[in-house]
Amino acid sequence: MPDLSSESRPSRSVVAITAHSGDFVWRAGGALALSAARGDTVQVICLSFGERGEAQGLWKREGMDMATVKRIRREEAEAAAAALEVQVDFYDLGDYPLVVSAEDNERIVAALRAVQPDVLLTHVPNDPYNRDHNTAHETALLTRMIAQAMGHDRGTTPIGATQVLMFEPHQPEVCGFTPNLLLDITPVFDRKQKAMEVMSAQSHLIEYYTELGRRRGQQARRNGAGSAVLHAEAYQRMFPVVGSELI
Repeated sequence: MPDLSSESRPSRSVVAITAHSGDFVWRAGGALALSAARGDTVQVICLSFGERGEAQGLWKREGMDMATVKRIRREEAEAAAAALEVQVDFYDLGDYPLVVSAEDNERIVAALRAVQPDVLLTHVPNDPYNRDHNTAHETALLTRMIAQAMGHDRGTTPIGATQVLMFEPHQPEVCGFTPNLLLDITPVFDRKQKAMEVMSAQSHLIEYYTELGRRRGQQARRNGAGSAVLHAEAYQRMFPVVGSELI
């Protein structure tokens, strides 16, 4: 893999707020690894372990219990984060449904103010298959808003106009997902592959997201990328991009 850290660009701060401990791997693993390889500060906030609804492979094992599922899900996510070379924090708020309290929001706001993110990654606002994703999306926007407020916790520094990028849901055509960024993750796809391979609780998703990466890479080439772009991830920006040129 080329040394992306030598690129002449200032380091940035990237935060991903996800509903379950596997989401950051499947949906944004390439983006997170790419940012880390460029020397950015990358922090993943997993609101839950996905222990009830996102651990099908574990619950099929004889004698499985909740504590064991949580432990395995945490260990797998930590191993995946290590493969991507990013930091991960677990909030353990429960899933199906995911419920975020005012105290939980305060904790997230404090985390955002501590790292001052330039980019915030999260789910789409309306996933009819998994309402936990909707909750995570709303939590990301709510805490972003609070973290910007000058009058909130005067002992910490408000964040700026952090861009929000929504990563691709599992079935985008029914989630209103319209990508306007195809991110080239070719240089770090091997890291994403390693991260996916440790997620045994959802191993059935490895083939799907491997193929999706190739397909999005093909679409990137169709939209002007060079022939060296083999893998990509799709994102939808929430806020306008400010620039001085049309292209």
